[in-house]
Amino acid sequence: MYSRVPELRDVIARLAAGHPDPHRVDPHLKVLSTTQTTRPLNTFAEPSVAMVVQGAKRAIFGDRAFDYGPGQFFVVTVEVPLTSWITVASEEAPFLAVGITLDPTVIAELLLDLPPEPADSTTNCLGVFDASPALLDAVLRRLQLADSAADRRVLAHAVTREIHWRLLNGPQGPLIRNVGRPDSSVAAVARASSWLRTNVERPYRATELASAVGLSVSSVNRYFRRATALSPLQYQKQLRLHAARLQLVSGQHDVASVGYGVGYSSASQFAREYKRFFGRSPRDEARGIASGSDDPVAVESPPGA
Repeated sequence: MYSRVPELRDVIARLAAGHPDPHRVDPHLKVLSTTQTTRPLNTFAEPSVAMVVQGAKRAIFGDRAFDYGPGQFFVVTVEVPLTSWITVASEEAPFLAVGITLDPTVIAELLLDLPPEPADSTTNCLGVFDASPALLDAVLRRLQLADSAADRRVLAHAVTREIHWRLLNGPQGPLIRNVGRPDSSVAAVARASSWLRTNVERPYRATELASAVGLSVSSVNRYFRRATALSPLQYQKQLRLHAARLQLVSGQHDVASVGYGVGYSSASQFAREYKRFFGRSPRDEARGIASGSDDPVAVESPPGA
């Protein structure tokens, strides 16, 4: 593997030290170091690149499984629900990973310097790829900027642009391109998912969502299923459940209020769907979190998720 990978291991381990969960170095950068494998967790993955430097991870999306290890990265171009877990980690060789958020504005700017290609040249919204030496080098330099606020302020944007440029010019380029194309189905799904998140507590109305996105109902449904393997209504349901779990993790233990707050009109329906999705009732979730006696839960997608 790339000769500077030991430096990547060292800087990730140092930045993640003392943080049992994914640690945000800044709004666009996360690192994770753990000596333990994990149980499968249902999470929402944001549009990002998640690179494993040591250890291994698996993610399940619909009926597709993605395994990735040292020197590989997982690309997600639309906010999608995933089941993921760390499969290889130990005291001697901790799982080490870094996650970088994809920036549609940066991608759109860089597309001006690339030969034009038809929109939607791929129907995929995620994939696993091998990292090139140039990409690994750029990621290392981006991580090293965390040590100096002045360096980060002056140089971070340039290095972030370089990372995006390397991604656009590699085998994963067709996936990345669609993030910066306002006319792509990926961009349409991103607008729709953003609207659903903002209005998560409101009853779902297909015509209202289509109007907000500027497409027909049939187009929204088609794009959504292609990108997320869910209908918009199913997607909203999962958004509600994840929003409820985040509130429970944050210390809100009035289960009924949490359910109503994310849009459920029936406490029993909320409890039933929550248990079906997460494997335990919201009341048990709240009790476990309050007592600290249960396994930690994922409130955001970790690097490599």
